[in-house]
Amino acid sequence: MILNLAVGLCTPPVGSALFVGCAVGKISIERVVREMLPMYLIMFAVLMLVTFVPAISTWLPNLM
Repeated sequence: MILNLAVGLCTPPVGSALFVGCAVGKISIERVVREMLPMYLIMFAVLMLVTFVPAISTWLPNLM
């Protein structure tokens, strides 16, 4: 759930963390999104793995 929220917070048009960070840093959103794209794609791929491969997200609870 936290990974899903992190992807949503840094994705336009709702990305409130993206807009706040751009306002504080006085930089354009387009420039930040261009630099953030590789990291966003990795976060999205990990989110898909955690969502659709249950063994990844349940290995720690299964140890107990």
